[in-house]
Amino acid sequence: MSPAELDLRQYAVLGLVTEASRMALDYFRKRDSLGVTMKGAQDWLTVADGAVEDFLRQRLGVLFPSDAVIGEEGGGENSDAVWIIDPIDGTSNFARGDRNWCISIGFLNHGVPEIGIIAAPALDEVYLGRRGRGATMNGQPIQVSGASDITRAYIEMGWSTRIPAADYLAMIGRGLAAGASVKRSGSGALGLCHVANGRTEAYVELHINAWDVAAGVVIAGEAGAVLNDFFTGDAIAKGNPVLCCTPALAGAVRAISGIS
Repeated sequence: MSPAELDLRQYAVLGLVTEASRMALDYFRKRDSLGVTMKGAQDWLTVADGAVEDFLRQRLGVLFPSDAVIGEEGGGENSDAVWIIDPIDGTSNFARGDRNWCISIGFLNHGVPEIGIIAAPALDEVYLGRRGRGATMNGQPIQVSGASDITRAYIEMGWSTRIPAADYLAMIGRGLAAGASVKRSGSGALGLCHVANGRTEAYVELHINAWDVAAGVVIAGEAGAVLNDFFTGDAIAKGNPVLCCTPALAGAVRAISGIS
């Protein structure tokens, strides 16, 4: 795919995510009437998820009919050119009135993440990453913190019921034993963005789905983060572990997480 074709996709989707953000924020402001349901243990679903994904699917289908679309709610089939969408990442935060949620849209060309756009409308933040062209938040360049002391590092550790709680607790224990501060904020996509803009030093999760990271890995990588090869194997269909950190702490974070 040519740079011009990627440019077209980048700018078109920046426009789409602005519209989708308005839609999602409107739902967020009247969430008491949403009818929240549960897909599984601690796995929230609201009507907003479906509405935002349907909007993005329809618009992408009109703009780029030859591109495939995979979404958290509606699924889809992989292709050489594929959009991977999480309409609302951090749905439990969204449903509870916590502003730490976002819309995540990533584009892969022949399996390579090329474009990442993440909008957090309740925080008034839009992140953009383009392979080889850097990363921005609200149009301003961002970069990882550059920290080198694990005892001053902030590590976010994502959690999922797909992994035994004992494994997660052991990882937390290793992080605390190393002297790091540990947190969990409920949005993997924003967790990657917060490494990218230096708010944290690392984000790790023992299993995460592709729609949670397809955009964030571009943004974080272009901001200077070290990442594992998330898209190895059957990651799009089945997910994988993810490791994202500021470079000087890569060895320590690998040891803490067990993710190479």
